[in-house]
Amino acid sequence: MPKHMQHDIDKLKAKIIAMGEAVEDRVYQATLSVINRDAVKANALIKGDREIDDMEVEIEEDCLKILALYQPVAIDLRFIVAVLKINSDLERIGDLAVNIAERGLFLAGQEKFEIPFDLTAMVSLAEKMVTESIDALINHDVRLAHHIRATDDTMDAMNREMYAQLKEMIITDTEQVNNLMHVLSVGRHLERIADHATNIAEDVIYLVDAQIIRHTPELYDE
Repeated sequence: MPKHMQHDIDKLKAKIIAMGEAVEDRVYQATLSVINRDAVKANALIKGDREIDDMEVEIEEDCLKILALYQPVAIDLRFIVAVLKINSDLERIGDLAVNIAERGLFLAGQEKFEIPFDLTAMVSLAEKMVTESIDALINHDVRLAHHIRATDDTMDAMNREMYAQLKEMIITDTEQVNNLMHVLSVGRHLERIADHATNIAEDVIYLVDAQIIRHTPELYDE
């Protein structure tokens, strides 16, 4: 590999890791704003959304520059392709964190409303999946990537359970419909964050093993 290309790839790797860590923190802060009804924290996240967008654009430009200058092949090419896809997933996770913060901002102003569903398990699992997807990328850990894919089924089940409970409440407690719909949105956004973390895990598997496994069932034996 040419020295300059290695230097640019190393810089790109550092940038995608930094973006992953920034997005991971935003998911944590956003969910905290909902659980603690923290309007200040929610507002700060909403106003800081542009930072992630700027990181995404810079990383995409760097990927295109490497492709144009060096025409990489084999694992180097797979790395650039994977980063382009992971970059997009991280940006979407950042957007979803903002969406959660917006729900948190609204709920913080509803003093007479208590969230009727324990979001703690969903929040913890979504955060864990994002963290592990970044770890899998950093360490090229295929085993962890397969574990994340399997975990996504658990998140889907949690989301279905929450939906069923809130659906009954929406029917019986018409005065709280708007508030309940905001809680429902939080759950849906957490489930989507888990989906994007799963996408990142699948891109790690592509990077390391050169296998495209999207839309295939998880058959990995731990």
